[in-house]
Amino acid sequence: MSSRQSNLASTLHNLDGRNYGNLKQIRGRYSFGPVTVFIDRVQADPFASPSKVRVRVDRADAKFPLDLTTDRADRIAAADYLLRAGNEVLAKLDQRALILGRPGQEVLERTNILIDDAGFEARLLVNLPARGRRILGHQAADILTRDLPDFAERLFLFDRWSDAPAGRGGNTHGPSAEGLTDHVRLHRDQLELRSHLGEAGLIGLVGNGAILPRTSGDSDLPMKSSDAVAFTSPPELEHTVELSSGRTVTGMGIPRGVTVIVGGGYHGKSTILRALERGVYPHIAGDGREWVISDPTATSIRAEDGRAVTGDDISAFINNLPSGSDTRFFSTTNASGSTSQAANLVEAIEAGASTLLIDEDTSATNFMIRDERMRALIPAEREPITPFVDRVRPLLTEQGVSTVLVAGGSSAFFEVADHVIALDAYVPKEVTDQAHELVGVTAADLETAPTGSDPHTGSDSPAAPSFIAAPRVPTAKALRPASKTKTARAKGADRIQFGHDFIDLLAIAQLVDTQQAGGVAEALEYLAEIFDGRTSLTQALGEVEDTLDAEGLDGITGHRDHPGHLTRPRRQEIAAALNRYRELQLER
Repeated sequence: MSSRQSNLASTLHNLDGRNYGNLKQIRGRYSFGPVTVFIDRVQADPFASPSKVRVRVDRADAKFPLDLTTDRADRIAAADYLLRAGNEVLAKLDQRALILGRPGQEVLERTNILIDDAGFEARLLVNLPARGRRILGHQAADILTRDLPDFAERLFLFDRWSDAPAGRGGNTHGPSAEGLTDHVRLHRDQLELRSHLGEAGLIGLVGNGAILPRTSGDSDLPMKSSDAVAFTSPPELEHTVELSSGRTVTGMGIPRGVTVIVGGGYHGKSTILRALERGVYPHIAGDGREWVISDPTATSIRAEDGRAVTGDDISAFINNLPSGSDTRFFSTTNASGSTSQAANLVEAIEAGASTLLIDEDTSATNFMIRDERMRALIPAEREPITPFVDRVRPLLTEQGVSTVLVAGGSSAFFEVADHVIALDAYVPKEVTDQAHELVGVTAADLETAPTGSDPHTGSDSPAAPSFIAAPRVPTAKALRPASKTKTARAKGADRIQFGHDFIDLLAIAQLVDTQQAGGVAEALEYLAEIFDGRTSLTQALGEVEDTLDAEGLDGITGHRDHPGHLTRPRRQEIAAALNRYRELQLER
């Protein structure tokens, strides 16, 4: 036992029974052979947030294969594997005071495990034991000087790993060389397949054999394969990719354009859309959606009654309101279904979305369609809303924005669809020709339709569409309200506390967990430093993304020694949170 290690153990034993506040003196750095322990923050009392502790092993001692832990993308996958393996190690140690954080089904960049040129680091939260407000020093000594270094050695000393094969999800038998290799290689293949989408003119691919249904509505775990229908592509849309690893992936390719998914209730329409929503992220082996790969900018759009909107140009969809409100710079604290969906759509495009994912069930009907009888009864000049069905093709031809739409109650989008896919008991069929025949259009009609043409009347639709809005520029104090005294923080997966205000994230479907909401909160803090009254929202999002690409999450947290447990969000979710901040102010 080193003197530094001995000092920590001795200090903790001597603190046994004393007031909890005395634990602050153990902050510091301690050596345990190849393991270095950093006690960065000690909780103020037993009921406060847990203490923050890091363990680190130098690369020379860890002896991990360089070919799996050198490339940035490989490090993200390897860190994800180590996070999952680390929880298995803690379970074997039967140590519940140490919290490493539990990931979901996605492989994402997180702060829980860090791999860099120098070595391997785990950031943990520790509930240091107490009786009332008195320190249980002997137990704390066992946790910090015995279990914590033991955990680090089992996780980060590659030579100590078992050669037992990994089980479902990658780590059910603890860390193994085979498990790490498979995890990293799967991640490489998924990224390669994603890069192939653009080259092939696709916005998504759903692999044959995929298990898309989840065990329940509140679970992201896959349904048992014995109870689920494995996905099989219709022959007309089948696409095969030969990956450089030698793996071949075959599945349903969804081309750029307008794709409508139809079918009876409970036949799998929304299930496939949900899979495409999550397909913007890689998934672990055994999830069932490993080969559901989407355009990384694909964004879910829905109606969201009551949300705040600040300075959005929604005039391509809503104009000439009876109230006289300027829809080229539309603001409200209580948006309707149609105005909220219009705002969500233009904000997604502003944030860089090139694919929109829309479910009829969560949309405002009057925003989406207006049938012929209603058009005949209410003249176009008296209707402020130009429905999405009239704008979906100009979005494609003018902005290159594709749409995947689930429709169960209306055939309105058949006339503007490049592809129509019907789900029958979770089995997809390509029915584009039948759908076009029903409404009397052909593929050639879609190619020759003039920009802004109303597909129902053949005439130019009102308010010629313009999706290119003037850049929105937040004020220098846009994220520095007088009421704000604390840093932004996630309050669960669906809310962020920002000063005395709360940002509602419930409708942001592609946020996957509380850690990612925490990443969004940190991004908002970083944006506050960028906004200067001249930088547009789009430029600021680009700066955040550049920092994340170059420095990881530590780059937006100020390289704090222990930033807590955070997951990297996409720029689309950062923008969505910012846009829902009710105190957001813009330059005019």
